[in-house]
Parts: sequence; C-alpha cells; structure tokens
Amino acid sequence: MYNEHHDLIHEFPEYREQIHELKMRNAHFAKLFEAYHQVDREVRRIEQGVETPSDAYTEDQKKRRLQLKDELYAMLKQA
Repeated sequence: MYNEHHDLIHEFPEYREQIHELKMRNAHFAKLFEAYHQVDREVRRIEQGVETPSDAYTEDQKKRRLQLKDELYAMLKQA
C-alpha cells in the first residue's frame, strides 16, 4: 500500500502516448491531470507519515483521487 505509484503512467501504461497528447492539446485534461497528481502526492505524504490529517480527510482525498482517475480514464478511452 505504501510507496505504491499511482501516477497515470503507472496506472495506465498502455495509454502513455495518449496521456502526453491530451496534456498538450486538451486544457481540461491537463487541469484534471495536475489535480490528480496533486492529490496523489498528498495521499502519499500522508501514507508516509509526513502529514497526519484526520482519517476522514485522508479518505476524502483517496476518494477524490479515484474520482479524478476515473474521469481521466474516460477521457483516455474516448481519445
């Protein structure tokens, strides 16, 4: 669980090229991509013990990360 990589390239290696293309030409995808990685970095810091927020906040962030990942994946499948 700890130190798992949840960045989109690790999550969807088969979409590596599409991720790059969409980041370059789709502002909405780029915005969601950045938001996803910000939340992922925060969750990783929590899991590593660098930050110690409440359990409810941590769960909310994990849910947010999953929601963003689902939205990004849907955009990748349509590309």
